[in-house]
Amino acid sequence: MNPLEIVKSPVEIDPDNFELKGSPVVFLNRTLGELADIFLDKNGATLIPSATPVYTVHSWLPVREWTPGGLFFGTSTIMPGKVGNEYFMTKGHFHELADRSEFYWGIQGKGVLILMDRDRNTWGEEVYPGSLHYIGSEIAHRLANTGDDNLVVGACWPSDSGHNYEEIAINGFSARLVEIDGKPVLVPQKNILN
Repeated sequence: MNPLEIVKSPVEIDPDNFELKGSPVVFLNRTLGELADIFLDKNGATLIPSATPVYTVHSWLPVREWTPGGLFFGTSTIMPGKVGNEYFMTKGHFHELADRSEFYWGIQGKGVLILMDRDRNTWGEEVYPGSLHYIGSEIAHRLANTGDDNLVVGACWPSDSGHNYEEIAINGFSARLVEIDGKPVLVPQKNILN
């Protein structure tokens, strides 16, 4: 960049679909085939085509991963749907550097941000256009779409936070978000028969 020059931002948010466009943008698409193990109803997951999209993520990574003091930005879109009575959701993770925090904010649709602390206490926050969510350190987080339209959520996180998906893959969350009588309800994992 030249001194005193005014330039266009290298990345934009598409106002129609909230996807990021430009460079450097990283795109991730997760299908049911890749995520079947996160749902309780394994048989129900086989009844839905494995190529069914569950969520996408667009991320702007303006600095290298693990750069101290940097920030990343992204948008996640979780599609509507359920496996059995469990809503489509993201994999969920702690941060690899567990003392790092993150902001989420609702852009479109409705859903629940599922949160779990290190003592395995799980709770949720409603996500809707305009909702703002602070995810503190040592808190696992995942998004679930409880509506009929795409759930779109913005996020901003430290570039040196990393993602610890393995811990959730092994131990899961202590509660599951399921539809009961037409409403989302967090049910303790221990109360659900496998």
